[in-house]
Amino acid sequence: FYTNLGSSFAGTVIQTTIQPDGKILVVGGFNVFNANTRNRLVRLNSDGTEDTAFYTNLGTAFSAQTNITLVQPDGKILVGGTFTSFNGNTRNRLVRLNSDGTEDTAFYANLGTGFGPNVTDLAIQSDGKILVGGTFTTLNGNTRNRIVRLNSDGTEDTAFYANLGTAFNFPPLDFKIQLDGKILIAGNFTTLNGVTRNRLVRLNNDGTEDTGFYTNLGTGFSPNVNTIALV
Repeated sequence: FYTNLGSSFAGTVIQTTIQPDGKILVVGGFNVFNANTRNRLVRLNSDGTEDTAFYTNLGTAFSAQTNITLVQPDGKILVGGTFTSFNGNTRNRLVRLNSDGTEDTAFYANLGTGFGPNVTDLAIQSDGKILVGGTFTTLNGNTRNRIVRLNSDGTEDTAFYANLGTAFNFPPLDFKIQLDGKILIAGNFTTLNGVTRNRLVRLNNDGTEDTGFYTNLGTGFSPNVNTIALV
C-alpha cells in the first residue's frame, strides 16, 4: 500500500473515509501527493494508488484545509473545512461533490453564502437530513451557533435551529444519531441555549433538548468530550 503511495503527502492528513466500494477519501492541510499538486483532497484506490480521474474533476480543489468527508447513501460526498473556495469559486466551508469529484453546484447555491468560519463535523440522518457542526457562528449571514441541520438539498431546516434557541457556546466535536432519531452531541461547550450543559447533551429529532438525559448526567463532564460511540 505505501509503495503505491509513492512519496505520499506533503502536509497534514486529518481524516480518511472508506467508501462502500473500498476507495479511500483523504483530507487535510496537504497540497502535494506523490509529487503532484493535490489541494487538500485525494481519493485512493483500495491498493493505495491514486484515483487520478477524481482529482481531475476537482479542478484546483480547495483553497485551505479540509477537515471531514461524509459519503451519502447515494454516493455523493460532503466535504467540510476552513476553505473559502473550491476550484476557484467561492465556497465557504462546505461543499457536496458528485461521486466522480465534480461539484453538486445546486447544493451550494442552496447554502447561500455558506458558513463562517469552520466546519468540523458532519452526520446524516436516515431521512437524508444533514447535521453540520463546527466553530461557525453564521450560515448564509444568519446567526447559527455551531450546529445546524440541512435538508438533503442544502437548504436549512430552520425549525431545527429555532428549537435550539441560542445553541452552543463552544463547538461540538462529535455527533451520533441513535436508532430512535435522538442526537447525541459531545464537545467542549458548557451551555446550550444559555443553560449549563457540560460537554454532552442529547437532542430530540426536532432540535429540542432531551432534558431528562442531562439530568441523569448530573454536572456533566470536565474538561471536554471528544467522541461518542453507540454500542
